[in-house]
This record gives sequence, C-alpha cells and structure tokens, in this order.
Amino acid sequence: MDLRKLKTLIDLVAESDIAELEVTEGESKVRIVKSSANPQNNGMMMVPQQAVQHYAAPAPQAAPAAAAPAAAPAVAAEPTGHVVKSPMVGTFYRSSAPGAAAFVEVGQSIKQGDTLCIIEAMKLLNEIDADVAGTVTKILVENGQPVEFGQPLFVIG
Repeated sequence: MDLRKLKTLIDLVAESDIAELEVTEGESKVRIVKSSANPQNNGMMMVPQQAVQHYAAPAPQAAPAAAAPAAAPAVAAEPTGHVVKSPMVGTFYRSSAPGAAAFVEVGQSIKQGDTLCIIEAMKLLNEIDADVAGTVTKILVENGQPVEFGQPLFVIG
C-alpha cells in the first residue's frame, strides 16, 4: 500500500467519528486506530499487521491549522467563473481508465450533469458531475493527483 493511500486513510479517520479502520489490500493489512486515551494528544496510531511498526499521525487539531494557510493563497488567486470543488478526499482521475480519453478538456462545452472526472476514495470510484452548464476554462488538478475535500478541480465559464 503506497503512502498516498495511507495518508488519505489517516485523514479520513481523523476527520470522521470512527475510532478504528482496518483495510486489507492483497497481502498487506493496515489498521488505523484513533487514540483518545490522552485528550491532549488526540493523534492516531497506525499498526500494519505484517510489520510491527507504529506510525504516528498528526493530531486532528493541527490539520485544519495547516490547511488554512495553504487555502488562503488559493482563494486570493481563485479564477473567475464557477469553480467545481472536490466533494471528498481521494485520487483525481480525468478518464474512466488509463489510456482512455478524458471526460472533459479545456475549451469543451458541457451540460449540467455531464461527468467531469472520477475521484477514487477507498477503492470506490465516484463520478463528479457538472452542476452548471458552460465551457471548461481551467482544469486545476493533474491526473492521478490526490485531492482534499473542497479543493478546486475545474473552472466553468
């Protein structure tokens, strides 16, 4: 299991009310447990079942503080037009399969309900549809790149 997937899983557990998550992928098994024994150190501990190593995750309180400064410049430079934002944390894909044509390209006219991209979250492929009609003026994310909740993906003019 690669580090991007692990980070995504850790972020999902940190942002949710679940206390524990166990994921098996092939021969790899990862268990993420949100520790709440010490209220001042409300981090998480990840325990891979193959190797007995512990990875400390950032405390949930630190994540919003770290994300706020990064989001501030993006808001200042936000392009004009309707911005389609990511409804979830996951991996951004422009097409339905590797080597397939992208759902949309810059300059393409789209209708409301057209599929713009796919976001993979926990092995589920979620189609992201256009909520307005118009022309795609910018694609703000590269194919295969991890995305965060609320991250701008497209600008529709």
